[in-house]
Amino acid sequence: MKYGAARLGRVLVVRLEDGDVVHESIEAAARAEGIARAAVILLGGAAGGSRVVVGPEDAAARPVVPLQRVLHDVHETAGVGTIFPDEAGRPVLHLHAAFGRDDQVTAGCIRRGVTTWVIGEAVVIELTGTAATRRVDPASGFELLDV
Repeated sequence: MKYGAARLGRVLVVRLEDGDVVHESIEAAARAEGIARAAVILLGGAAGGSRVVVGPEDAAARPVVPLQRVLHDVHETAGVGTIFPDEAGRPVLHLHAAFGRDDQVTAGCIRRGVTTWVIGEAVVIELTGTAATRRVDPASGFELLDV
C-alpha cells in the first residue's frame, strides 16, 4: 500500500443533461475550473446503449482484454470515483457505478461511454496538497495512481 495526504478544496455541483456522456462532461467541468484532483459522487439515470467495462476477459492475460456490457435500456445509476491527472497533466475520471433496472444490476467502469438519461447529478470534491498522478504501469498497461 502507498498513500499520501490531501486537503479538501472547492466543491463543484454538476447537473448532467439528457444525452451528456458522463466522463467527458465531468472531466470538462474539472478542466474549466482548474481542478486536477478530486473525489466524485454520481447519481442519476443511464441511457440504453451505454457501455460499461465489467472486468477482464481473463485476469491472467496480458495485455488485459476488457469485458464490456451494453445497457439494454434505461438504468438507475449510483457511482463513486476519482479524478487525477495523467502523465500529460489532463484530469482523468475513473468512476465505477452500479446500474439497476427491475431486479437486474450491472456494475463496472463508465470509461467506455455512459450517457445520461434525463437526470445526472455529480458532486466533485477537489483534493489539494497532493501531487498524486496516474502513470502507466508497464506490466498491466493500466494507468495506476502514483501517490
